[in-house]
Amino acid sequence: LMKVFSILLLLVSVLLSCNEDNLVPKPPTYLRINLPDHSYHLEQSPCSASFYLADIFTLKTPGNLQEGQCAQEIDLGPLNGTLFMFYRSFQGSDSLAKLINISNDRVDEHKIKADKIDFEQIIDPANHLFGTFFTLKGNVATNFQFYLTDSTSRFVRGEILLNCRPNYDSLRPTLDYLKVDLDRMMQSFQWKK
Repeated sequence: LMKVFSILLLLVSVLLSCNEDNLVPKPPTYLRINLPDHSYHLEQSPCSASFYLADIFTLKTPGNLQEGQCAQEIDLGPLNGTLFMFYRSFQGSDSLAKLINISNDRVDEHKIKADKIDFEQIIDPANHLFGTFFTLKGNVATNFQFYLTDSTSRFVRGEILLNCRPNYDSLRPTLDYLKVDLDRMMQSFQWKK
């Protein structure tokens, strides 16, 4: 009799605990972004360079067109962000070292939030193209930065800013997609004569 009573009590307590007052909310989820296959077109930037740009990206009219300087924005379309590129001409090796140090300092500003910073050296003597591409992992404001130079007179620094809260886990598919397009851009980058 005691055994039957225990089972009955257990059954009643299970049924009473299954009412609607004890619902547990589900954690928030992130939208899945469906991006098209990668395709590219040759872009002639008014800021002294040409490169292959993803078809979903749009080159905006450059600003700050002064002698030896140019600021170029590239709208990243459905990725909801912007690639900012800053071109500059320079004279002398001191200027190159100074520009590289400024670019490295911009990356270092994100060390506090970054879990890891990877970098790839870009060395293409045939096209007079040298630089570094930085990948910042973690909840940082910018996940990609780079600089390129011909090492004698031209320099460009770039950074990606996405228009969203930095949540690396939810942004990872978008960042992986974007990395492919940025790699294509770097591989095809050429200085205008």
